[in-house]
Amino acid sequence: MNLKIAGIVEESVVDGPGLRFVVFAQGCKRHCPGCHNPHTHDYSAGQSIDTQTLIEMMQGNPLLDGLSLSGGEPFDQPEAFAELADMAHRCGYSVMAWSGYTFEELVASKTQRRLLEAVDVLVDGPFVIAQRSLSLLWRGSSNQRVIDVKQSLTNNKLTIIS
Repeated sequence: MNLKIAGIVEESVVDGPGLRFVVFAQGCKRHCPGCHNPHTHDYSAGQSIDTQTLIEMMQGNPLLDGLSLSGGEPFDQPEAFAELADMAHRCGYSVMAWSGYTFEELVASKTQRRLLEAVDVLVDGPFVIAQRSLSLLWRGSSNQRVIDVKQSLTNNKLTIIS
């Protein structure tokens, strides 16, 4: 299955715990003022890449701990990103994602929930420049939450990590 991406960072220590392989989705309709990835907003830009190619790239680095899905908005391509996340799990990687949607919005959406269920940790909510902070772990503004998705779905109760 193909994804429309803005780019890849093959080794990151700032996009989640451990050493991460980061895939940036192409396309986002939110256009949050102050977004640090405005080049990812245009749905017609970027490149197409196969999920299998991305997994093979990951498997080429034995030091990787996980996959991080950023953007743009990965939840606007839920089927393809869910496939990538599932493939990553089968290879033993953890999966973290960022979304401008809230956890509650993703749970309520049948198509987006499929990707949500394939994610271990989610940073949710739009970036709000008035709530920007450089001291927050893995998030840009204080309205965003770091959520243990598996625990939240299992217990039917939101579990915040930080």
